[in-house]
Amino acid sequence: MSQRYVLAIDQGTTSTRCILFDQRARLVGVAQREHHQHYPRPGWVEQDAMEIWRNVERIVPQALRDSGITVDQVVALGIANQRETTVVWDRHTGLPIRRAIVWQDVRTEELVRDMHDRPGAERIRELCGLPLGTYFAAPRLRWLLDSVAGLRDRAERGDVLFGTMETWLIWQLTGGPDGGLHLTDVTNASRTLLMNIETLAWDAELLSFFGIPAAMLPRIQPSTAPYGTTRVVAPGIPIAAALGDQHAALFGQTCFARGETKCTYGTGGFLMMNTGSELVQSEHGLLTTIGYQIGPEPVYALEGPIAVTGSLVQWVRDNIGLVASAPEIETLARTVEDNGGCYIVPAFSGLYAPHWRSDARGLIIGLTSYITKGHLARAVLEATAWQTRDVVDAMNADSGLQARTLRVDGGMTSDNLLMQIVSDVLDIPVMRPFVSETVSLGAAYAAGLAVGYWPDLEGLRNNWRLAAQWTPNMDPVHRKTEYENWRRAVELTFGWLQSSKATS
Repeated sequence: MSQRYVLAIDQGTTSTRCILFDQRARLVGVAQREHHQHYPRPGWVEQDAMEIWRNVERIVPQALRDSGITVDQVVALGIANQRETTVVWDRHTGLPIRRAIVWQDVRTEELVRDMHDRPGAERIRELCGLPLGTYFAAPRLRWLLDSVAGLRDRAERGDVLFGTMETWLIWQLTGGPDGGLHLTDVTNASRTLLMNIETLAWDAELLSFFGIPAAMLPRIQPSTAPYGTTRVVAPGIPIAAALGDQHAALFGQTCFARGETKCTYGTGGFLMMNTGSELVQSEHGLLTTIGYQIGPEPVYALEGPIAVTGSLVQWVRDNIGLVASAPEIETLARTVEDNGGCYIVPAFSGLYAPHWRSDARGLIIGLTSYITKGHLARAVLEATAWQTRDVVDAMNADSGLQARTLRVDGGMTSDNLLMQIVSDVLDIPVMRPFVSETVSLGAAYAAGLAVGYWPDLEGLRNNWRLAAQWTPNMDPVHRKTEYENWRRAVELTFGWLQSSKATS
């Protein structure tokens, strides 16, 4: 029998990748294409869903061809995707009604402020586990229904369909206008503000509040489920799993036990803690979400998204010219022993978890004539670490659990000094796995598990291999003082935009 493989499509914010894994979770083939970002107005972020689909049409055959693997050797396909990005398309033509609205987009800020004052707004977090905010899909969908002439009538007739990116790709892969399947998974549905977090079904009260026609919504399935078979691109492959990217990373990091926690460090930071079968309604500014679902019952999670981590490094590189390349930030930061009393809070468009302050704006504070470029570089790295501490403390308080280690992935984990600082401020070990592509691996794991390619969760755990570990080495008194200074700096960012309201 020829070697068999699992294929993952990782549809991310800036690019789409196709990766093939073998049974030992080794990467054996990869292809990737970037897509354009469109910024038609300040605060608006859009993507062309057709461009993303065309990229998938190219990279799947390329990954197979370059690795010498045939379609009949692929036992299953799993999809991971950027969450909350909203696509609406015509069921009959397969064409999007306009460009997709990306999760970073804040055009719905005024709409969301108005919604906070409407009857029923106080019920939203109780029903879906999320605060009413611009971050999620429902306000974007409502904005489209209000802004595009005739769209609501078409939606009520079922002539147009809504989905996040995995729904769009599944529909296209299974036939598009010629019988494509309109499906979503429970993790992506949990990020819309429209799914009941307990029943795992679209909630009539939430649909009514946001004014969303049920006829345009996809059917919700578990993360591992029969999503149909590919009819185009690489026909004949079972689509066996779909997860939002951060849920896929949790799965790829094999965080299968309560209290196990991961953080993906990229443009932003995304922490997620497995809370098992317990649905924890956050009282400390976190999101209650579905971690994953591989059987009849879901595994719940707490999540704390951080808006700005890696993008702060990009900002000081591109806008300020502090460094010429991102890796230089570590070299520059190592020229000093500490931050010199300088702190950077990167609230460029408000603060996400655990503060949820859309009225906050970034600051650099503690500047004296003593401060050098090295101190600023150190403060850049520490901003990511202290934001991580804010979220982990909230997770521990909400869950009654204690994060004993932090499993990390993403581009920023190549910065060894940053990872050491994260370990120091959390006072727990930080662990990076050998396979860094944890989002793609999580989608592959879920798909392979669904078809019996991997037998069980324990088998997946056995594939996890440690590549690097950092252990805390900071004086507790110094840690306490620095954290107090950080929290004072954060509080100074609040209320800068006097006309805005906090999102929760």
